[in-house]
Amino acid sequence: MRIRFGRPDLGAYAARFDVPAAQGAFGVTFLGVAGLLLSDGEAAVMTDGFFSRPPLWRVSLGRIAPDEARIDAALARLGLGPGNGGPRLHAVAAVHAHFDHVMDSPSVARRTGAVLVGDESTANVGRGAGLPDDRIRVARPGEPMRHGPFTLTFVASAHCPPDRFPGVITAPVVPPVRASAYRCGEAWSVLAAHLGGRTALIQGSAGFVPGALEGHRADVAYLGVGGLGVRDERYIRDYWAHTVRAVGARRVVLIHWDDFFRPLHEPLRALPYAGDDLDVSLRVLAELADRERVALHLPTLWRREDPWASLT
Repeated sequence: MRIRFGRPDLGAYAARFDVPAAQGAFGVTFLGVAGLLLSDGEAAVMTDGFFSRPPLWRVSLGRIAPDEARIDAALARLGLGPGNGGPRLHAVAAVHAHFDHVMDSPSVARRTGAVLVGDESTANVGRGAGLPDDRIRVARPGEPMRHGPFTLTFVASAHCPPDRFPGVITAPVVPPVRASAYRCGEAWSVLAAHLGGRTALIQGSAGFVPGALEGHRADVAYLGVGGLGVRDERYIRDYWAHTVRAVGARRVVLIHWDDFFRPLHEPLRALPYAGDDLDVSLRVLAELADRERVALHLPTLWRREDPWASLT
């Protein structure tokens, strides 16, 4: 098999970075990887919140830990936490327990007063970070959980193959640790609903369980595509069918395509071809979206966007 060097050129997809800007109090802010902040101006929930983004050499050869300065800077930019003047963060929900999703989540919860939500593996990351039990909530499949005006429902899903760190975390994780200490645990599809009527599917990893989302509905799907582009086209089409089509989403915003070893103060770039192929993912997904009249977008880092705009 020929190894392809380099990475996709995001400039070729400039027209896709067109999610409508948030005009009112409600907005969704893309934080990189599968991180999203959903806020109505007074209350908010977040997925993952991975801001440390250690370099590849450290992840591969060393030990990693939350970068408190980078976390503080991100929260200040978002207006979250004491003295930052923004909405109250009710929950930080981890879509699974790999380091690029859960490593910073306990630090975000501790700084903002939020509850950490996820599986037992996520709970053990929280315990290792010193979060008390009353600040950790273990999700149960299909059980709606209320966090302020938001309801989060976790539905069992799967990690995009291959899962490099499979298994569960059975004891508290106390960083610094090897990246392999952050085992996947349960992978989730997260359904978010606001009392105002907005609904979204947040699919943090490009895996799926056939039929798991049947009966659930969401107007918008935030669709993780990390690793999707090196799967065969049948897998990509099945992934769309069991996520976007299953919930009836009318707008899709692609996430988890960025190189998460690059810090957030530098411009985002796509994952390299060695591990993914965003060109393939976009080609196949754009074909499906056009055929089914679904809007397909890429999100802009730090920008408050309203993917529900013009869906009426």
